[in-house]
Amino acid sequence: MDGVTELETADWKIGVDIGGTFIDFCALETRTGRVASLKVLTTPNDPGAEVMTGLSLLAERESLNPAAVTRFVHGTTVGVNTIIQRKGARLALFTNAGFEDVIELARLRMPETYSLFCSRPEQLITRDKVFGIPARMRSDGCETTKPDLRAVAAAVASAKAQGATGIVVAFLHAWRDGSQEEAVKAEIVRLAPELFVFTSAEVWPVIREYERTTTAILNAYVHPRIADYLTALEKRLASRGVPARALLTKSNGGVMNAAEGKRACVSMLLSGTASGVIGAAWFARQAGENRVLTLDIGGTSADFALIIDGEAQFGTGEMIGEFPLYIPSVSVSSIGIGGGSIASVDGQGVLRVGPESAGSTPGPACYGRGGEQATVTDAMVVCGWLGHSEMAYGQLRMDVGLAHAAVGRLAERLCRPVEDTAQAILDVAVSELFVEVEKLSSRAGVDLKDFTLMPFGGGGPMLGAFLARELGMTRLIAPRRPGVVSALGGLVADLRGDLVRTLFAELSAAVLPKLRAAFAAMVEDGRRWLAAQGHAGPADLRLSADMRYVGQSYEIEVPLQAAWLEAGDPEAIAREFHRTHAQIYDFDDPDGRIEIVNLRLSAIGAGPALTFPEAEEADAEAVPEREIEIHTGGARKAVGLYRRSDLQPGSRFAGPAVVAQQDTTVAIPAGASARIDRHLNLHLTFAE
Repeated sequence: MDGVTELETADWKIGVDIGGTFIDFCALETRTGRVASLKVLTTPNDPGAEVMTGLSLLAERESLNPAAVTRFVHGTTVGVNTIIQRKGARLALFTNAGFEDVIELARLRMPETYSLFCSRPEQLITRDKVFGIPARMRSDGCETTKPDLRAVAAAVASAKAQGATGIVVAFLHAWRDGSQEEAVKAEIVRLAPELFVFTSAEVWPVIREYERTTTAILNAYVHPRIADYLTALEKRLASRGVPARALLTKSNGGVMNAAEGKRACVSMLLSGTASGVIGAAWFARQAGENRVLTLDIGGTSADFALIIDGEAQFGTGEMIGEFPLYIPSVSVSSIGIGGGSIASVDGQGVLRVGPESAGSTPGPACYGRGGEQATVTDAMVVCGWLGHSEMAYGQLRMDVGLAHAAVGRLAERLCRPVEDTAQAILDVAVSELFVEVEKLSSRAGVDLKDFTLMPFGGGGPMLGAFLARELGMTRLIAPRRPGVVSALGGLVADLRGDLVRTLFAELSAAVLPKLRAAFAAMVEDGRRWLAAQGHAGPADLRLSADMRYVGQSYEIEVPLQAAWLEAGDPEAIAREFHRTHAQIYDFDDPDGRIEIVNLRLSAIGAGPALTFPEAEEADAEAVPEREIEIHTGGARKAVGLYRRSDLQPGSRFAGPAVVAQQDTTVAIPAGASARIDRHLNLHLTFAE
C-alpha cells in the first residue's frame, strides 16, 4: 500500500493474564501471524501498573503500536485475592425477619465431614450486620407482607453506624418475583445514595436462598476493588492510546466488557484459571488431542481440569477461598502447590511443601529479591533443572548460590545432603499434586491412562513429566509457549453470557407452553446481552435445564434442543434426562416423574478465529546446545540442554534432558521420548 508503513497497517490482539508472581502477555499480529509473548513481575501494591510496563516492553521489543491494538482481553486475580485475603467491602445484609441466620446455617454441612478439627469459615458479613426486615412473599409469588420501610430506615442507619459501605438485599422467593427486593433497594438508595446496593435476584435469580444470597454477597464484597481496578485500567489504556475496549475473561470461559464487569463482578472470580483451560482446549484441538488433563502451575497454586472431545468441562459450586460459587464456571480443581510454594519442616520433623507461597515479593530465594525460604523453584535450581539461562524474558536470572543456601538451611534441620533435600521437596510437591489429581479423576469417573497431560504456566512444564509418570500416563504435550497459555486463552475466548430462570414445574405436555415462553424471553435477553457487548455476528444460543426425579434434592444439567420445544415433545426431553442421569449415576428410572427446576441459556458470540504458522515435519535427531549436570535418581548425571527456539518440526531426542525457553523450562526425565510436531508443540511419550 503506497505511502503506508507496515507499522501503520498492523493489527494487534493482546491477551493478558495476571497471576500471583507474573503477569503474562500473548500478542498476535493478525496480518502476519506473528506471535509475541512476555512475562512481567506483578506489582501487588499497585495492581494494573504491570500492564503498562508490559505494553511498554512490547512496544520496545516488538514495535507494537498501541493505536493498532484492536482486541485487549484481560484476566485478573483481583477479585479472588480480595476474598482469599478478606480485604473486600464492609457489607450489611438485609433479609426477611426471622431468617437472619441464613448464611450462618448455610447447608448445615461442615467443610470436612470426617475431620474432628474442622471449623466453619467466618462469614464475609458478620452476624451483627445482618438485619431482618418484616416482609414475606410466598413461593407462588403472592405477597403476604409488604416490606416495612420504617424497619428499612432503621437498618440503614444501623448499617452506616457500623461502617458498612454496601448492602446486599436477599429475600425469600426472590427468584419468583424480585419486586420486594427492588422496593427495599429503592428505599436504601433514597435514604443513603452513598451506599452501593445489590439484590440477590439481579445477581443470580435461582431457587434456594442460601446459594442465591451467598452469590450476591461475593459479588458485592469484591465490587469496589474490581470497579476501581477496571476504571483505572481503562484510564491507563486510554492514556497509552489503545483504542480497543477492555474485555475481561469470565469464570465460564467467555469474555465480557469492562462496563459489565464492574457490576457482574462475581462472573470473573475464576477468570484466570478458566482462561487457562480455554487456551489449553484450543491447543488440544489444534494438536488433535481429544482427552486432556491440564496442569496449570503458577507461583502460588496448581490448577487441574479435564478437556473431553476438545471442550472444557463446566459445573457449579467451585470454591472461592472458603466459599462456594454457584454460577456456571469452568470446572477446575486447585491446590496450593506452585513454583513459589515454601518448603518447611513441621514440629514432628516432617517435610512440608505449601500452601504458603513466596509470591513475587520477595519470591523464591534464587530470584535474588530478598527471599530466604526454600521453595519448589529453589529445589529445581539445586537439582540442576533450572539456572542455566535467563528466564521471564530477561527479567530473571537464577542465583544458584542463594538457592543452595536456602535449601541448605532446610537440609541441616533434616540432617540430609542439600541435593537429596531438594529432591525430597520436589517429590513431596509431586505427591501433593498426585493426590489432588486422583480426586479429580475419581469424581469424573475417568481413567487418566486414556488422557494426555498438558502442563502449562511457568511451573507446569517443570513438574509435569514427573507427575505424568506417577499417574501412569504415557503422553504429555507442552505447547510452544506454555508460560502464556492463560493469556492466549483470553485471545481465543468467545463472548459468553449465562442466563438462568427458575421454573420449578413437573415435566408434562401441559408445561411446554410455559417452557417455550420462558426460553423465548431468555433468548431475547441473550441476544440483547451480546449486542450490549458489541457483538454483531451470529449468536450461538445453547439451552439446558436443571432437572431431577420428583423427590430428589438436587438436579443435574441436561442439554435441550429448541426443536423439542417447538414440536411440543416432552418425551424427547425426558429421554435426554434419563440418558444423562444414567451417564452420571449409572442409574435411571424411565417411569419416574421428572421436575424441571431451572432453565439455563448460554448466549455465545464467537471469538476471533486465530491461526498460527505451521511447518512440515522433517524427522531429525535434535542436537543439544551443551551438556549440563542434574541431580536425578540419587546421583549427578550429564544431560543435554536444548533451546526451545532451536527445535524444529520433526526434531526428536530422549530424556533425561532439559528444554529451556523464556517463559518456562521443560524438565524431561529418563525414559521419555520427545518430538516436535508441525505446530511446534513438544510431545513426550513414556514407556509403559
